[in-house]
Amino acid sequence: MTNVPPTPSGLRGAVDLSSLVDRAQRPPQPTGPTGSDTAAGAPGSETGADLTVPSLVLDITDQTFQDVLQLSTVVPVIVDIWAEWCGPCKQLSPILEQLTAEYDGRVLLAKVDADTNPQLVQAFQAQSIPTVAALIGGRPLGLFVGALPEAEVRDVYEQVLAAAAQNGVSGRVTVDGAAPADAVEQGEPEPEPLPPHHQAAYDAIEQGDYATAIQEYKTAIAQDPHDQMAVAGLAQVSLLDRLNGHTADDIRAAAAAGPTDVPAQLAVADLDISGGHVEDAFGRLLDLVPTVFGEDREALRVRLVEYFELIGAEDPRVIAARRRLANALY
Repeated sequence: MTNVPPTPSGLRGAVDLSSLVDRAQRPPQPTGPTGSDTAAGAPGSETGADLTVPSLVLDITDQTFQDVLQLSTVVPVIVDIWAEWCGPCKQLSPILEQLTAEYDGRVLLAKVDADTNPQLVQAFQAQSIPTVAALIGGRPLGLFVGALPEAEVRDVYEQVLAAAAQNGVSGRVTVDGAAPADAVEQGEPEPEPLPPHHQAAYDAIEQGDYATAIQEYKTAIAQDPHDQMAVAGLAQVSLLDRLNGHTADDIRAAAAAGPTDVPAQLAVADLDISGGHVEDAFGRLLDLVPTVFGEDREALRVRLVEYFELIGAEDPRVIAARRRLANALY
């Protein structure tokens, strides 16, 4: 899948949020998630400097989405749909958080956990993650899918702010009880450096060079077979590499045409995993395991074990799937 940063004319707006928002019952007068009644301008107003929020980065859910929708009438809101097990999400989220902080209240970041908020995932048509969108004056705009380098993400922020200004959404929010910027900067701990092969893999992924990233993780594992971060990283970048250059429509069409075609089912399971549909991917492959033998069965087993590394051994879905796989094999 190719990730193309949007141009101003390419910002998509075909997102249906009707299941989450009832504008007739709740007019768009913004109120911060802290419960503040501070008036902040509606679309077309440049007020909102007195509106306070608990943080510039907000965790939102299907139930709390309305608050963020109202905030988007004051400042544009970037929406980051992510998951804990998603490798590209872990690369992109720090970039989004850093840029949001740099814009100092002119933009907010709303984070949506794809595993626990199915309504928002569906509403934003997030077929794979990370998916990044924006809310401007209550209106959603699709931005991009996948991890992008910081420079390209910064361009997207500038485009969003320009689009927001054109729609009269150019206010500012402040963080409730925020310390001065110098104090925050002085108190920030230095990030732990990544091991050399991990850093090389991350750099390669940022450049879209998945083959090099795969080799770097394999080298890390060869040096330390117990390096679980490298094992999970290898599973993540292998997934990206397999999906690269293929469209979701083509993958799903091939799977529908060949319900017993193991390569086609493996490909659509990859697509399910990338979009956060973990149980669908597990079920699809586990249903096939008892029906095939030899190389096909081994291919299914290896792919499932790779998914288990991606999602995490303690995840209840992995525990159940691992048990079912063992029963099917033995």
